[in-house]
Amino acid sequence: MSTPAPLIIGTRRIEVLPQPKRADRFSCLGCSILWGISLQSISVFNNKGGVGKTTLTFHLAHALAELGKRTLIVDLDPQCNLTIFALNDETIWEMWSAEDDYIDDFNSAREKDPKGFQAMLEEPRSIHFVLKPSEDGTAEIPQLSPPVKLAKNLHLLPGRLTLHLYEDKIASRWSDVYQGDPLAIRTVTRSRWIAEEYARQYDYDVVIFDTSPSLGALNKAVISLVDGFLIPCNPDMFSLYGIRNIGNSLSIWKKQFETIFHLLSNEKKSQFPEEFVRFLGFTIYNARRYSGSNDWDLAGAHFNFAQQIPATVRKYIKKEVRSHLSPSQLAEPIGSTSVMHSHSTLPSMAQKYHLPIWKVPSCVSLEKSDRSTIAGNRAIYEGTREKYYDFARDVLERLETLDA
Repeated sequence: MSTPAPLIIGTRRIEVLPQPKRADRFSCLGCSILWGISLQSISVFNNKGGVGKTTLTFHLAHALAELGKRTLIVDLDPQCNLTIFALNDETIWEMWSAEDDYIDDFNSAREKDPKGFQAMLEEPRSIHFVLKPSEDGTAEIPQLSPPVKLAKNLHLLPGRLTLHLYEDKIASRWSDVYQGDPLAIRTVTRSRWIAEEYARQYDYDVVIFDTSPSLGALNKAVISLVDGFLIPCNPDMFSLYGIRNIGNSLSIWKKQFETIFHLLSNEKKSQFPEEFVRFLGFTIYNARRYSGSNDWDLAGAHFNFAQQIPATVRKYIKKEVRSHLSPSQLAEPIGSTSVMHSHSTLPSMAQKYHLPIWKVPSCVSLEKSDRSTIAGNRAIYEGTREKYYDFARDVLERLETLDA
């Protein structure tokens, strides 16, 4: 098999991973059991937009990878902000353009050009391309396309703006899940199955799903079926209401899944995880620092709202979803204050160069207009590494409580 051509991120050439050389690489096409791999899947979610969710997810993933955890990011936000953060526009355009006919009518495009279809599978594809056979109710693809390699231990399944079409199918088929309809079950559970299958082939330790702020059908299917989720917050009333909305929705979703489990056969239930999603905690992200004003160095009004977050969590997120966490883990932000305070323009530079903040000063393709500013603040940029490491370590500790 020839080596795939590299993709370009920023001005960097990156490796496109070849398909795993395993005779059994797709033998588990219809099952949801992950043989021999300990995988943990998480979602970073808030019903309130503008809380830095995508920036936090991107940096968390890089931190986990640098701490030795093989990590996959799946961009299931139809806005594709994570994909835009990670890849340059040309790469995204070329990927999406090649997929257009398949998104329009997957089976017709596949039958029209079998050799071209096989070539498509040898290069990275968007998550919507991989999900499309389930959406259309046609035969699944014979192999998974390789993910995009972002860094050592870190890969990406890019998003696509057309993903709202898949959400429409989840919504329209949801009631059929209660009847045990195979296509409906496949549609609802497919994102988790894909994560498990990629983990089986590429040995991931953690899969992170990036999602939209919506409480719609797609997020119901994604968030309910991951192992754990965390909530990034701004210290304001909107995040408090966001937590209330999440908690109320989780209660409804949990009852729906309990009904589904009661009605389905054991074989069909095996396509779902054994337990409903559980809460990993909250973090306050990218808030302005006011040194010495209080324990969290926040403005008085912000600190007042921040102090209400734990009580809001306890009131609106049911105990069975959070009982594995200790009282201190419920009361304290994930990573304490490690990522709490504003990074100023650093995240914008990170997005511009498609790198985590701490790697920006070492980027070989810095524009001339940015070099002096970045060089003068090199220690600040690089100092964020340990802060995100602390945050990532706390996420891992909280994930361990799920198995306690």
